Amino acid sequence: MCGLTWCYEAVFVNSVTAADVTEGTLHCEKMSSETTASTSRRKKLVVGLGNPGMTGSRHSVGMAVIAALAERLGVSDQWKSDRHLSGEVIVSVYQDTQLVLLRPKLLMNVNGVSVAKAASKFSVRPEHIVLVHDELDKPLGKLAIKHGGSARGHNGVRSCIDCLHTDVMPRLRVGIGRPSGNTTVDRHVLGRFSKEEQTILSSVMEQSVELLLAQITEQKFKVTPAGGRRATQKRKERTPSAVQEPEEKPHRTDLSCQ
Repeated sequence: MCGLTWCYEAVFVNSVTAADVTEGTLHCEKMSSETTASTSRRKKLVVGLGNPGMTGSRHSVGMAVIAALAERLGVSDQWKSDRHLSGEVIVSVYQDTQLVLLRPKLLMNVNGVSVAKAASKFSVRPEHIVLVHDELDKPLGKLAIKHGGSARGHNGVRSCIDCLHTDVMPRLRVGIGRPSGNTTVDRHVLGRFSKEEQTILSSVMEQSVELLLAQITEQKFKVTPAGGRRATQKRKERTPSAVQEPEEKPHRTDLSCQ
């Protein structure tokens, strides 16, 4: 069993320290519900990447974190389905920030369609969109904030980069670890957490929420050293994901990036 730790990616360092989290200096305030927000407020969009109908799976841990954030802020009963966005949203105000929480209802490999539509509807700039997703290369109990950069083989992040045409979005990477023994990556990622892992997961949720609150209240978001890059429509080199996503069933939703 690994201990709960978190870190920031090298170079992209945030001003929040480990002591801020462990000593409880990041205080939470209740959000007031507000469906229409003043244009004078800063805007942040926090997205939990995952697969609909697969709640509790490792690959959908981002959605679990968003649910924990909504619970912490006292708005967990305010999720509303938005057919245009192909997702569920909560629109509220936290401190001086208009905060939009999003749970896409599309499969992971096309989550970016929902994210791009939400960014357009609520006029949120890409650098103010926080993506929460699972991370194979970090053990369960370890978190990392990455400010922009490549998708690192994650289908959901790649979809967001393609649809937003930039890679500057900050990410909260939640470690789920790699499979052991003969378990395939697909089976591991799409499977549920074990009972032993569940004991760690509750602490992961709590500390993930603290880090998100720090990101939400941050005055300025840092981007990649080069200022971020634009995503091209056709990439000559794309690292294939190790995870084979479930197939998206045809429906009326427009799955093309806007």
